[in-house]
This record gives sequence, structure tokens and C-alpha cells, in this order.
Amino acid sequence: MKTAGLNKAPGRFARTALAGAVGLALLAGNAQAQEAPEQESMLVKLIRSLIDSGALKPEAGQLLLEEALREGPRAPVVQTQPGDVRVPYIPQTVRDQIREEVKAEVMATAKNERWAAPEAVPEWTQRIKVEGDVRVRNESRMYSSRNSTIEVDWSKINEGSGYDVNGNTNLRLPPLRNTRQDRENVWRVRARLGIVANLSETFDAGVRLATGNDDSPVSATQTLGGGLKKKDVWLDQAWVAWEPMDILRFVGGRFDNPYWSTETLFSNDLNFDGVALQYSDTFVDDRLSVFATLGVTPLEYSSDSFPSTSQDKDKSRNKWLNGVQVGAEWALADNHRLRGALAYYDFQRISGEVSEPCALYSGADHCSTDWSRPAFMQKGNTLMLLRNIALDPTNPANTPMPQYVGLASEFELLDVNLRYTMPAFGGYGLRLDGNWIKNLAYDPKKMWKRSAGGIVNNLSTEAGATPTVSDIESGDTAYQAQATFGVLQMKKPGDWNAMLGYRRIEPDALPDGYNDSTFHLGGTNSKGYYLGASYMFDQNAWLTGRWIAAKEIYGPPLSIDVFQLEVNAKF
Repeated sequence: MKTAGLNKAPGRFARTALAGAVGLALLAGNAQAQEAPEQESMLVKLIRSLIDSGALKPEAGQLLLEEALREGPRAPVVQTQPGDVRVPYIPQTVRDQIREEVKAEVMATAKNERWAAPEAVPEWTQRIKVEGDVRVRNESRMYSSRNSTIEVDWSKINEGSGYDVNGNTNLRLPPLRNTRQDRENVWRVRARLGIVANLSETFDAGVRLATGNDDSPVSATQTLGGGLKKKDVWLDQAWVAWEPMDILRFVGGRFDNPYWSTETLFSNDLNFDGVALQYSDTFVDDRLSVFATLGVTPLEYSSDSFPSTSQDKDKSRNKWLNGVQVGAEWALADNHRLRGALAYYDFQRISGEVSEPCALYSGADHCSTDWSRPAFMQKGNTLMLLRNIALDPTNPANTPMPQYVGLASEFELLDVNLRYTMPAFGGYGLRLDGNWIKNLAYDPKKMWKRSAGGIVNNLSTEAGATPTVSDIESGDTAYQAQATFGVLQMKKPGDWNAMLGYRRIEPDALPDGYNDSTFHLGGTNSKGYYLGASYMFDQNAWLTGRWIAAKEIYGPPLSIDVFQLEVNAKF
């Protein structure tokens, strides 16, 4: 039994103890001396006081009063000496009833406050928390009839054995995305179930499972249907955390996004691998809070056996994301709050590299830089051909040329986030969010040189002309602005809020593989509006609807509208 629980409700327990003490005194039976008849009015007053205070139920108190009045006059007068204690006589039936009432109230208090319950669960179970959420969504995607029908799905090319770009040996089109056929009333779900264990005062660990169509890092949503087959479950998180002090936390494994960011850069479903150090503290009478994060994330490791058909294995060329963020939040007058953060993200070795000449015609099954193609991509970034394929000297025109693609730009991001929260009319709140991102490593000339002129998209070359560096249509900037009005943190049934925002992401402002997969169906080279509203209709359950209308910034037309209506439940 944890004695700390005794302090949780001192008022109620004290009253129970007082009633118990009075009851014990009354149960003492005949005393050394009894009250004289002229003193019986004091006993009556005591009983009435117990009834009024709630220590005795009215029924028991009435019996006690009747018995006191009946027995009192027959009590003899006894001479007392200094130090004698006078206790009135209480009938046995009344004593038993008082005893049972006090016992029942004490046990009920102990059970409710969990400081003394015979059926209490083992102590270790109180250090484990189970949490999760379920979302059921109806989604419709609407495409403009003016969209281009040539939208290459470059990720499919990289997942396979490459696409043969020689028109003499391959007449098939590359994998193409749907750009004109609407997809309406698609039912989708997301379920996440996690366990967090408090191992000690400074050490925690957690594991979470989640649904998902595939191993995409940016979505845990599962499309229903599929012949009613069972759905996949993935390891979504697995981490350990150490907090040596209140202001410092180390976490390692696979865990929630440790940075404060928007879905322009990182999807809400994105989890991070690696390690992170987080700091937070308050100053100026808790009106100023500061925070900082330092993270090291392995994006992709070199294959241990690459190339698989050669005795000479390639050296390690691992891809990393190193990030640092500092920020602060000020509590201003009249419940106004201002929050800001500045972050720098360095994506290392994620850009493509042109390979050494490789003679695939002679039986080779790889080229030296196949490793530089992205492990996951959506769409929008400027891409380049990776393979320098040697021609078959006996039949150069008919040499198959299966190609992979990689990112043409490098990425070093400066990320600025601002938030201003203020009270509004009707007891509601207003929150204004702004996000601005710039790729400091964007350089079209270096991109052209890195690719040896092998850029395959985001070009504005006229028909029949030879592409040049000046034909690259791209950009290095992204930004988002959003306003939210209503109950900003919904907690109880009847709470609601609504939001409106605008987002613009130029093609090479950031890597296209990690951001929101709903806006323009993921990636970069997109701009548009979005709006939505949420209503909490039950405890921990709410309804959300949103509309997203986005289109391309550069290149062939690609307008995509998305409508989502969903029920969310959290436990």
C-alpha cells in the first residue's frame, strides 16, 4: 500500500477519522461514571451534532436519540473524582450500526483513492501506460480534365530494374501516375497502438504499432477493400529515453518528430530514427520558455553486400540528416503568446551521382552509383539520370540503357516557424502560424554539372532544342500561413475549431520524400489552399472535415483537389 495516497483527499479522510474516533468513544460501553439526568441534554446535543455533520445517518441518529432519552432518566447519579471520564451508555444495536457505517466509508475512500484496496493490481502495472488512436476516413480525389497525361512515376522506376531510355530497344512508356480519373468515396483507416513504460524516475521506453498500405514513412493510412484481406501492421516506434534532469531528455531508437515543424517539411505521421537531445526550461517567472533540439538521423545505410555479384564490395556511403533547432515562447499580457523557432537541417549524401561507365551489355547487373537513388520519394524534386551506360561496340544503337534517377540538388535547409496565440470573442481563441523554408544549397549550375546535363524533369526546353542550365524551372523556397479559430485545444464534447491556410513549395525547396502526403498528394512543386473544421462530439472522439485544392507551380498542368471526412477516437 502506498502511504502517499493518504494525502490525496485530506478533508474527506479527516472527517471519516473523526467519525470513527467518536464512534470508538461511544462504543466504549459503560463508563466509570454516567451522566446525571440534568446532564442528558448535553448527550442529546452531541448526537444531534453527529447527525448534522453527516457522521451518522438520520435513521441511526434517531434511534440513538430515542434510546438516550429513554435510558437517561433511569441512570443513577454517581459522584466523580477529578480525572474521571464520562461516557454515555450506547445500546449494542446502535454501536454495531455505527461500526459498519464507519468501516464501509473508510474502505470506499481507500478503494477510490487507491491507497488501500484488497484487489489492487500489482505495482508494476501502474508504471505502464497504453495509448492509441483510431481514425476512419472517407476520401475523394478530384483531378482536373486539363491535367497532363504524362506524369512519370519515378519512384516506380527506382523500385524496379530501371527504365530503358533507348527508343530502339524499348517502346513501352514509363510508369505513369493517374492525373485525370477521379477516385471518390475511398474508405481508409489508421490505427496506432502504443505502450509506454516508466522504468524508473529517469528512464522510459516505448513501442508503437501502426497500420499502413506499405512502408511509406509519411503515412500510416490503410486503404480498405482488397478482397477483405487482412491488413498489415508495422513497427511504427521503438525507443528509450533518459531524463537525468527536468530540463534535459535523451531519446534513441525510432520516435516522434523531435522538432517543432509543419507538414510543409515533415508529415505528421513521420517518425525519426537515430538519437535526439532535447532541452527545455523556463525563465522570468515562467513567462519565458526556451527549447532546443539536436538530432542525428540515419536516412539510409549502404547495402552490406553491394554489389551482390562482385567479390569487391563497395565502401559505406550512408545518408544522414543532422538537425539543430532553437526556439522560445513568450507569455505576453492578456493571454497572448508568441512562439518562434529557427532550425537548420543538413541532408548529407542524398543527391544523385553519375556512375563510372558500366557495361551492362556484357552481363553486369549494376552501376557504381545505384546506391545514390532515393530509398523513398514522392514527386516534385528535380531529377537526374544516374547511370553512365557504355555502348555495345558491336551494336551501339541497340544497346539497352536501363536507368535510375536521383536528386539533382543538394539540401541544406533553413526553417523558420512563428506562432501567435490570442483570445478572441465569445471565449474562443485565435492562432496564427507561419512557416518559411529556404534550401541554402540550391544551385542550378551545380545541379547541371552534377548531372552532366542529364536532367529529366522541371525543364522548359522548347521542342527540338537542346536543354541547357537556363532551362531548369525550379526554386529554393517554401512557405505556409495558417489561421485557426475556436477552441484551440479541444477537450470536451461541444468543443470545435476551424482553420484556413495557404501553402507553396517550390520544386527543390526541400526533399519531396518526407512531407504531407495529402496536399497535392505529396511532394513539392505545388501551391494551393486548404480549409477544415473539427467538432468533438464525445469524450475523446471528434469529427474532422477538410478540403485541399492544389496545383503545380512549374511544368505541365496538374491540379488535384482532395476532400476528407473522418472520425477520430483517442485513448
